Amino acid sequence: MRIFVTGVGGQLGHDVMNELYKRGYEGIGSDVAEKYSGIQDGSPVTEMPYVSLDITDAEAVKKTIGEIHPDVIIHCAAWTAVDLAEDDDKVEKVRAVNAGGTQNIADAAKEADAKMIYISTDYVFNGQGTEPWQADCKDYSPLNVYGQTKLEGELAVANTLKKYFIVRIAWVFGVNGSNFIKTMLRVGKTHDEVRVVNDQFGTPTYTLDLSRLLIDMAETEKYGYYHATNEGGYISWYDFTCEIYRQAGYTTKVTPVTTAEYGLSKAVRPFNSRLDRSKLKENGFEPLPSWQDALSRYLQEIDY
Repeated sequence: MRIFVTGVGGQLGHDVMNELYKRGYEGIGSDVAEKYSGIQDGSPVTEMPYVSLDITDAEAVKKTIGEIHPDVIIHCAAWTAVDLAEDDDKVEKVRAVNAGGTQNIADAAKEADAKMIYISTDYVFNGQGTEPWQADCKDYSPLNVYGQTKLEGELAVANTLKKYFIVRIAWVFGVNGSNFIKTMLRVGKTHDEVRVVNDQFGTPTYTLDLSRLLIDMAETEKYGYYHATNEGGYISWYDFTCEIYRQAGYTTKVTPVTTAEYGLSKAVRPFNSRLDRSKLKENGFEPLPSWQDALSRYLQEIDY
């Protein structure tokens, strides 16, 4: 099975390529940089085939994927800087990547008769209430530019292809790149106290665990919408920080605050990022391990 992966310079794409190598599949990675720009940790991804590709260039996408002719495309590339996306001079760029770029990938997937896995987000919902969002819920109402453009990407995939998986994730962390855990560890080293919001709820997603699930999906034809975060219960960012410090052995005081009290955020954030993952089991996929276990394994992989 030949699998083309976009966004390999990011957290998820990095781990997907390594997982493909472990399973003996032919993986071809891509990103906008001329050469692979992710972490140089000696893992297989740094040595695997790489193609520089700007997904907003429709002709380049068509040519590249046409030449590679993959069996599966795992589309991890996205604009994920949520606050920056709100800037007036960035909105069209964000839409060009998350919506237009995804449409280009979907068109090329159709031409190649390839399966497509599109990575989406809890931000496509309105973030209200307390009930977990169901995978097949169509009650969309994004709160910000990032969420709106990722929803447009979802629709591009669903309206173009029949052989697709749309996989929504939340609170992502991996070894390759920046994330909440790394930020909290860095701040916890230099501050006696940190203030963390306690009224936004969800579940973290470890890209190492997610990458295994995505390849499991690629091996099937169980198409559709899925939610894929780690197990272990729904928590707040405050709860998450407390567990990060506990496992890391930090004594930094963690003070819970409301979103309003915390301030500083340009983009509106969802209060309810709870994603219902039951569809995974219903379709025979193995759920991700608990986020507590994922955190423990992750802390063994990074320097802090």
